[in-house]
Amino acid sequence: MEIGADDLNGFFSLPGESTIPVDILGELQSIMRLHSISAQELFYKWESYSMKMGSEETKLDLRTVRAFKKDVQEILERDTRGKAHIRSADKRGVHATPRAAANNGDAYGMLDGLTPNTPRLATTNGASKRKAAFETPAFPKVSKSHPKSSPTDGRAAGVEAKAFSNGATSIPFVDRQNAGQIIETLNGHLDACEPLMAPPAESRVKLTANTDLKKFFYKPMAMYLSEGSEVLDDRIDEFMSFVQAHHNLEDSAFGNPASKSTSEIIAVGRIASDTPESKLNVASLVLETSRRMGAGLRIPLKVDALQNHEFFPGQIVALRGINASGEYFSAREVLDVPLLPPAASLPATLNVINERVGFADSDGARTSSSALNVLVSSGPYTADDNLDFEPLHTLCEKAAETYADALILIGPLFDIEHPLLATGDFDLPDDPSIEPDKATLTDAFRIMVAGPLRRLAQAVPSITLILVPSVRDAVNKHVSWPQEPFGKKELGLPKQARTVSNPVTISLNEVVIGISAQDILYDLRREEVVVGKSKENNMLARLPRHVIQQRHFFPLFPPVNREHLPKAATEDGLATGMPLDISYLKLGEWLSVRPDVLILPSALTPFAKVVESVLVVNPGTISKKRAAGTYAQFSLHPRKVTEEEHAAESTMIGHRVFERARVDIVRI
Repeated sequence: MEIGADDLNGFFSLPGESTIPVDILGELQSIMRLHSISAQELFYKWESYSMKMGSEETKLDLRTVRAFKKDVQEILERDTRGKAHIRSADKRGVHATPRAAANNGDAYGMLDGLTPNTPRLATTNGASKRKAAFETPAFPKVSKSHPKSSPTDGRAAGVEAKAFSNGATSIPFVDRQNAGQIIETLNGHLDACEPLMAPPAESRVKLTANTDLKKFFYKPMAMYLSEGSEVLDDRIDEFMSFVQAHHNLEDSAFGNPASKSTSEIIAVGRIASDTPESKLNVASLVLETSRRMGAGLRIPLKVDALQNHEFFPGQIVALRGINASGEYFSAREVLDVPLLPPAASLPATLNVINERVGFADSDGARTSSSALNVLVSSGPYTADDNLDFEPLHTLCEKAAETYADALILIGPLFDIEHPLLATGDFDLPDDPSIEPDKATLTDAFRIMVAGPLRRLAQAVPSITLILVPSVRDAVNKHVSWPQEPFGKKELGLPKQARTVSNPVTISLNEVVIGISAQDILYDLRREEVVVGKSKENNMLARLPRHVIQQRHFFPLFPPVNREHLPKAATEDGLATGMPLDISYLKLGEWLSVRPDVLILPSALTPFAKVVESVLVVNPGTISKKRAAGTYAQFSLHPRKVTEEEHAAESTMIGHRVFERARVDIVRI
């Protein structure tokens, strides 16, 4: 078989098929030879290309793979031209006279900040640029990077936002295809929720926060190194106690992996890299110890004896091995870290909940009318070329038509990476409650985002709205993760809205739901290193397992460098990344039970899977950069209590949501 064919078939073959067509295989092999890349790296580039195209309709056929090949080549040529430009600029020297740039402005930005009162021209071409330079904007807009500069014009920025990414234009929301199409279903044998004849008189959902929200109102950007180191240190010691109790080990079984010894020990520590500026690999693995067990030292880790395992920075592991030379710790076995117990309730509690949702069938049959209808979406909520928030309006209309019981909106709702929000170059809708010259982003949110939510609450008074912020939300003053809730009053949210922290664990009736707005799955995919053959070939099932095993919403440490994340559509192109406050990292831990449902929005392919008895869902983003996206619809059927479970009244019984919940990933 030709070189790389097995790997390409493994990465690119469709579910239920073992190979890909020969013509497509030849094109993919051609890309690998031209650019000297592996099949895995090619697969990552294909995923990035699919996300950039903004639609799951990017199927792997001969036409799209040739377009993909051309895109890879164009990116390479663009990077090469950029590097050549930098080299030529260095050769000319700092004393060379800069030539006129394409924008007829400062060629190298040397005058930025030196002439703060001079209007800065937008980046357009020809006469349209000269005209735009003297037009008066709808209301003054001040550049954040130049607070003393004159107002800039936003029309050019709007044009750029509409024709970004290699000149491709956005697909208008009204022209989207396959709206309402279900692209994936979990537990398809269960009935989907049917719209009720009328909204219920009272809410069928009882919302409880299992997280202490008051702890999230801490002062950000006030971190002490000593506090952060203690939090990281305590996490290692806690996992050592978990492993010791689970495997019935004596204290003498544990030791310091950095100490030279001929005796085999069990070492518990954190995976790290000896070269933080580069990606983790097998050769750069080191084990970081706690101050209690190893004085906080780091020791190189040799994992040649391991058959198969996955590592990532920040992962807490328990390794059985030996350090005979004093130079490295040779691991021969990875001990399992125990999982948290599943969520459970008393039979009497479940009976009360079943009565509330109308589950009264004597034979215990699950019907679509007694199932809870829960919609889940993740931002951004509008395309990069406008602030119309059409996907949000459509989602609210869908919730109103079906009389949804709950709508979970995960940030960013008002994305700071949106090119128009980042520059402030946009016009507000006409509204008598605000003065255009004094308008703030909070005013814009109250009109553009809270407006459709208020109308939804009026149409369905029994609905429960849950808003989860993101570090990319421009209207949340809390800039670090873990993150405090939105301010409900100033944002004009209806009384049915409940603002929660990021991350958060909540209960909808008996169902325990864990939510984090941070894209941990994308970061784990980038940083993960596999030793040998992976235990789980399905990446979308393997990545959530890391989160569940580590008992934390963000087990990766340190976070991925912002420069390595997908480019934002802003002027500098730098992503927000993960501003992590280490001192409060414990707020992201799972304290007592595994959630029944784990919602982890990601730029990866939307999915719904059962992992370690946890229903893991990535609803996808409801709006892509240039096209419409997806959301998730849950049909949560009641938990039937058997006669045997009734007899044991004081015994907690598991919720088993993964068996009684239907999840549909739907195109908006």
